[in-house]
Amino acid sequence: MADPLILAIDQGTSSTKALLVDEAGRVVSRAVAPVTETQPRPGWVEQSPEELWQSVRRAVADCVDPAQAGRIAGVGFSNQRESLVLWERRTGEPLGPLLSWQDQRTAARCRELAATGAAELVRAVSGMPLDPMFSALKARWLLDAYDPDRRRSRAGELCLGTVDSWLLSRFGGEHVIEVGNASRTQLLDIETREWDPRLLELFGVPRDVLPRMVASCGAFPAVRDLAPLPDGVPVLAVMGDSHAAMFAHAGWRPGVVKATYGTGSSVMAIGDGGSGIDGAPGLCRSIAWDIDGPALCVEGNIRATGRTIAWLAELFGVPTETLLAEAEDKGPEGVHFVPAFGGLGAPWWEPDATPVLTGLSLGTRRGQLVAAALEAVAFQIEDVVAAIEQAVGCVRVLMADGGLTHSARLMRLQADLSGRVVARSGEHNLSCLGAADAAGLAAKLWTLEQLEQRPRPADEFEPALDEAERAARKDAWHGAVRRSRPPEERSGT
Repeated sequence: MADPLILAIDQGTSSTKALLVDEAGRVVSRAVAPVTETQPRPGWVEQSPEELWQSVRRAVADCVDPAQAGRIAGVGFSNQRESLVLWERRTGEPLGPLLSWQDQRTAARCRELAATGAAELVRAVSGMPLDPMFSALKARWLLDAYDPDRRRSRAGELCLGTVDSWLLSRFGGEHVIEVGNASRTQLLDIETREWDPRLLELFGVPRDVLPRMVASCGAFPAVRDLAPLPDGVPVLAVMGDSHAAMFAHAGWRPGVVKATYGTGSSVMAIGDGGSGIDGAPGLCRSIAWDIDGPALCVEGNIRATGRTIAWLAELFGVPTETLLAEAEDKGPEGVHFVPAFGGLGAPWWEPDATPVLTGLSLGTRRGQLVAAALEAVAFQIEDVVAAIEQAVGCVRVLMADGGLTHSARLMRLQADLSGRVVARSGEHNLSCLGAADAAGLAAKLWTLEQLEQRPRPADEFEPALDEAERAARKDAWHGAVRRSRPPEERSGT
C-alpha cells in the first residue's frame, strides 16, 4: 500500500476522538464527536451504548475523507475502562444503559461484600481494591436487573462487556475483550490472565456471558459499517485509554511515570509494585498491554479532576476557559476543595467520602474557588505519585497528558506542589496516539525501537516552591481530605 495511514479512535467519557496518522507518526487529520452522560439518581452515571457507537461513526466520518479511506492499513482503538454494557447476542441490542466507571449505585453492595471479608480475595486475585468503580459490581447490577435468574446468560443469549467489547461487537464476529481492559473488570486473575471462578461466583457472573480474552494486537473483528472505510479494514490494536496514553509515552522504558488529566485521572508506571497487594499500598495492579507478552503496571485512579472544573463551569454557567483564566493570578487564599464526588479514589479508596469546601468567608470569590479546584487536582495527582514512588522508586519527572494540561497554571501548580519536574506532552490526546502507535506496530510500519527514538515534544515545568511551604500546603490539604472521610477512617490520612 502506497503511503499507508493508521486510523486511531479513542472512545472516552465525554467524547470520541479520531486521529489519522501517517507512516512517520505525524497526525494528518483529527476530529471529535461529543457524547453525553446522564445522572438519573444521585450517584448514578449512565450513557447510551448506541450514542457511543454513533459517536465513533461521526468522528471517523469527520476525520477521514474518501480519498484517504483506501490508504488505511488498520485501525487502533482506545476506550474508557470499567464502564459496562449488557446486550443481546443475536440482535446486538443493548439491554439498559451503559453503567459508567463513575457510577456509584453499587456502593452499598460493596460495603456488604467488604463486611464478609471478600476484599482481601478480590485484591489478591484481581489486583484491585473492592470499589464500585470497577466492572464486577456493575455486572452484578445489570444481570440482576435484566437476567435475575441468569438463565439467558448461561444459555449464551446475552453478552456482557466493556466499551472495547461493545464497539467490536458492532463489526460482528466473536465476543472478545482486550486483556488490559479485562484486567480492569475485577473478574480476572491478572497472573493467569483467565476469568477467575472464585470472583465470578462472588459477583454472580456466569462465565458464558463474558467475552474471550484477546491480546492487545488481536485478532479482532475487521471493520464493518464505519464509512468511509471499506468493510474489512483490520482492527490491529485495542487498549484501555490510560494504557494507550502510557504506550504513547513509550512507557515501557524504565522510570517513566505518567498522569493523564481527563474527566478523572490515571497515574501509572510499568512494574508490578512488589508482586503483591502489600507492595503497592493504595494502588491497583493491572495489565497495561500484552504485546509479545503481558506488561504489568501499578496505577492510581482519581475520580474527579477535569470533571471538577467542568462541574464548577456548569455551576456558574460559564465556559471552563473563563474559569481557568480567572484562576491565573489568584491563589485559593485558605480555601480547600476536596472533590469527593462519588467518594475518593486512590490512594484512599473511600467510597463514602463526601465533597468538602473549607476556609470560606464572605470575601471568598469565584476565582479562589477555581484556584482551590486546580490545587485539588494537583494534590490528588501528587498523592498517587507519592504512592507510586513507594512501589517503584524515585519519581523525578512526571509525564503529563490530557485535555486539562492546556492549563499552564495547573502544570506550574503540579510542579510546585509535587516538587518534581512536569513534562507536558505536545499532543494532548495521547490515548488516541498510543492506539495508533500500537496499530502501526502491528502493521509493521515501525518497531518498538523506532517508537522509543521518536521525538516527543514536551513543555517542562520546574518546581519553584520551597520545601517548607510545600509541606505546609500539603498538610493543609490532607487536613481537608481528613474532613471528607467517614469518622472511623480519619486517623489514617
